[in-house]
Amino acid sequence: MSTATPSTTAYALPDGARPWQLHGDRALPADPSTRAAAREIYQQTRALPIVSMHGHVEAQTIDEDLPFGNPAELLVVPDHYLVRMLVSQGASVDRLGVAPVDPASSVVPEQDPRAVWRRFCESWHLFRGTPTRYWMEHELVEVFGVAERPSAESADRIYDHLDAALRSDAFRPRALFDRFDIEILASTDPAWSPLTHHANLAAAGWGERVVPTFRPDPLLHLDRPGWRGDVDLLSEAAGLDVTSYPTYLEALRERRAAFVAAGARATDHGHLLADTTPLSDAEAHRIFDLALSGVAPSPAEAQAFSGHMLFQMAAMSAEDGLVMQLHPGVLRDHDRSVLATFGADKGYDIPVQAEYTRSLRPLLEAFGHHPGFRLVVFTIDETVYSRELAPLAGVYPAMRLGAPWWFLDSPDGMRRFRETSTETAGFYNTTGFVDDTRAFCSIPARHDLSRRIDAGYLARLVVEHRLDLDEATETAVDLAYTLPKAAYARRG
Repeated sequence: MSTATPSTTAYALPDGARPWQLHGDRALPADPSTRAAAREIYQQTRALPIVSMHGHVEAQTIDEDLPFGNPAELLVVPDHYLVRMLVSQGASVDRLGVAPVDPASSVVPEQDPRAVWRRFCESWHLFRGTPTRYWMEHELVEVFGVAERPSAESADRIYDHLDAALRSDAFRPRALFDRFDIEILASTDPAWSPLTHHANLAAAGWGERVVPTFRPDPLLHLDRPGWRGDVDLLSEAAGLDVTSYPTYLEALRERRAAFVAAGARATDHGHLLADTTPLSDAEAHRIFDLALSGVAPSPAEAQAFSGHMLFQMAAMSAEDGLVMQLHPGVLRDHDRSVLATFGADKGYDIPVQAEYTRSLRPLLEAFGHHPGFRLVVFTIDETVYSRELAPLAGVYPAMRLGAPWWFLDSPDGMRRFRETSTETAGFYNTTGFVDDTRAFCSIPARHDLSRRIDAGYLARLVVEHRLDLDEATETAVDLAYTLPKAAYARRG
């Protein structure tokens, strides 16, 4: 993993100003003896290639390889972590350059990208202590060569430097992909995606470097607005007329096969609950036919069907070998007026308490020992790491514990993850880090932070004489590189 800045125009600092530099030991333990061991462990992982097996960078970005937009368009507008913090302090979503979903809307977003960038820079202090601060520092300094902290006074100088960099070939997507040393990047794609960009990349020799991930969520929630239209998209993509529950399952299998043929390694499921209780065939038929006829099922029926379909997705994964990822426990789009005006993923997704032990029991009893099945479970309810998820992953061979995700991929969140899960699940029933981001330029920053936190945790085991240094170093390499490759290896 390398983010050394390529030769671009030198940063124009004001006279007498000292350049901004990031500390080489950032996020490592404060205790001197532990820090020394952590430094040694981190040095063995810092340059490893990036294995990014769950994210939201679109294949189209890499396929078309067009220059990124202006600095605000690249770094501020699409970043829901950043947007939500500024909104919490009184900025409106539209003043941050976010456009409404309806072009005819009376809401007019900020049109001047410099104004958006200035709002971010003058609010830099708001991000103190957050992972967003760490990622953005890394991007600005290590990726783009910015030499001063964001502020109201420095905003235009930073903007000009970034804008010049983004106009150069060295900062186009494929050049950065190579510079970041990304070995493999998994996108996340709707079930009806034609996978055209993945086909183009495969034809250009990138088929093993950028792979799709099957995301059927909209099709599994019968009460979701637009569900019937999404079923039509599924029908068209699969070349099947979905007129019943059996043809619905057949169409999903057809699309999964297309994803496997395109190099997919995994599916992804972002349900509110982790329930996997199967329904009888007759009840599944009844509820599905009700929805297909245009009659809205009750909330209980819709929830029961979505849990049933998670069980069906597990059964299909046991057949076709796609690793099943489960990301429950988020109430999406908490402010429905923001959803209606600006669409999803604007920072209003809020964690809720999640239960796993009983919810996953039907699935794990059926497939938890299946040699061709792999389930990776994530949470943003960290109270369940030691109580539920680590014990489950510590006994069922098909289950792995996913990395800290979303609100937990912070320095202390990742440290707590190791502390609460390792004693029960060990290191080798986890998957290594996933960055789960659509912010392409933050990928190396996120992986770097994970490697530093793991180095610090392992160093503590060394200085407490619970691990030898060579064991800790080997484990760090496995967490950063070997385990994610193994967890998402093809199983079909």
